Amino acid sequence: MYRMKTKIITLILLFLGLFSCQNKSSTETTSASDESIYEKIEAGQFAELLQANPQAQVLDVRTPEEFESGHLENAQNLNWNEPETFEKGVTTLVKDKPVFVYCLAGSRSSAAAQKLQSIGFTTIYELDGGYLKWRAAGLANAQVSGGMTQADLDKILNTDKKVLVDFYTTWCGPCKKLKPILDQIATEMKSEVVVVRIDAEANAALAEALKVEGYPTLILYQNKKQIWRNLGYLTEEEIKKQL
Repeated sequence: MYRMKTKIITLILLFLGLFSCQNKSSTETTSASDESIYEKIEAGQFAELLQANPQAQVLDVRTPEEFESGHLENAQNLNWNEPETFEKGVTTLVKDKPVFVYCLAGSRSSAAAQKLQSIGFTTIYELDGGYLKWRAAGLANAQVSGGMTQADLDKILNTDKKVLVDFYTTWCGPCKKLKPILDQIATEMKSEVVVVRIDAEANAALAEALKVEGYPTLILYQNKKQIWRNLGYLTEEEIKKQL
């Protein structure tokens, strides 16, 4: 009788041990399946991964105006600055398929990528440096054409005066803020300086050739040679110091 009770207890313990192991294994598998891949990668590798995944989901989170000025092939435009539009558009994507996301320089795409990760997307690749780096790497040939050429700019540079070139975009806040300052400088210093404002999106080939990677970009020339460059907004006083 004692031996039978011992066998029964042993069998119960074995059963409980087996159940416990199975439960632990199931928990570990669930945990692993919940993990997602989120990588920020440079333009060249981004292009290689896109080529290896021809059916990839490509998400451009810039504004429609930025998108129209040039974008990656097969990209879907979901404006991050319009949350309702973005969230509605995301519902059309497949969560267990890789999604490639980018913006102009990286801030919006980082936020979008984190959002995608939080709602269950399993594989997310973000373009490090955004479309600016993509274009600077020479990967936007299909979208870069027309506008002012280097030869056109050389004609403007053929002067004894200094030439201040401003690469801007119509949607760039700091560019708009800088415009009246440059207009003032053009008037006050017209005997010394030629101010040229160039829409970078309408003249994308030239902007790429001159390695313009953000806006506004100011480039100062003297005797056809670049002597100063600045990315970002500056005050009138700061600009005049360079002139």
